[in-house]
Amino acid sequence: MNFTKVQGAGNDFILVEASEINPDWAQMAVAMCNRHFGIGADGLLVLLPSKPADFQMRMFNPDGSEAEACGNGLRCLIKYVIEMGLGESGAQEISVETVAGIRKTRIYRGKGKTVKIQVGMGKPKFGAKDVPVAMEPGGKSLIDIKLLSHNVSIEGRELLLHFVSMGNPHAVYFWQYPVSDFPLSQLGPEVEQHKMFPDRINFEVAKVISRQQIEARVWERGAGETLACGSGACAVAVAARLLDYVDNKVDIKLPGGILEVEWDKAGEVLLSGPAEIVFTGEWSK
Repeated sequence: MNFTKVQGAGNDFILVEASEINPDWAQMAVAMCNRHFGIGADGLLVLLPSKPADFQMRMFNPDGSEAEACGNGLRCLIKYVIEMGLGESGAQEISVETVAGIRKTRIYRGKGKTVKIQVGMGKPKFGAKDVPVAMEPGGKSLIDIKLLSHNVSIEGRELLLHFVSMGNPHAVYFWQYPVSDFPLSQLGPEVEQHKMFPDRINFEVAKVISRQQIEARVWERGAGETLACGSGACAVAVAARLLDYVDNKVDIKLPGGILEVEWDKAGEVLLSGPAEIVFTGEWSK
């Protein structure tokens, strides 16, 4: 089976065209994403035909679970489609069917090259059923700004989590110190698997640098800490905008690079950032 390794801001994936094959993708993800005995990646992207959209994408985490949304994966898939000549030549928009719905991407070109890929990530949702989150006594909904928040005690730390659904669930925690100092490897698994989250959750710790920049780290559900997370960057930007920490356009600085997020507090969230093809190979196991 042929594969292509792709990455966006260090968030790396194995991409497989699968119009004529249908293995157990969950098991394939576990084997292929293993960084010691497989190819190594933060996830497996499966490119499929689609009737309602130009293409379909499924994304599987290294533990075999399927993710509803993946912003970096979408940009990488579009980069692959363009480079392999799979879409209409010179197309400015390409639609992709995902578990979270159809996502539209816009391609910006300059001097014959793709200079920017922008992904429409849909409108964020904030309801307890949308995330989902099983609110405990003491939970609060900041009605005036729609944001659902809750204090959670994790290993003696009180974390005020802000919940955002970007098609997949996110809990955002803002703190005043450098995010590099946050014990994410220790607390990330505890937040991800907290009893409040029936489907587990992605966890972001963020520090506001200015109204145009935030630094963040992400613990991804089913993957652990990654160098970047597109939907996580969107969740951070949305929560920060509703709390009036930032303006409509903000750079999210992650360990693997910078992702640009735009949101006007009404429409869908727009995500832009790098996407690169790394290498190709053949999986024979």
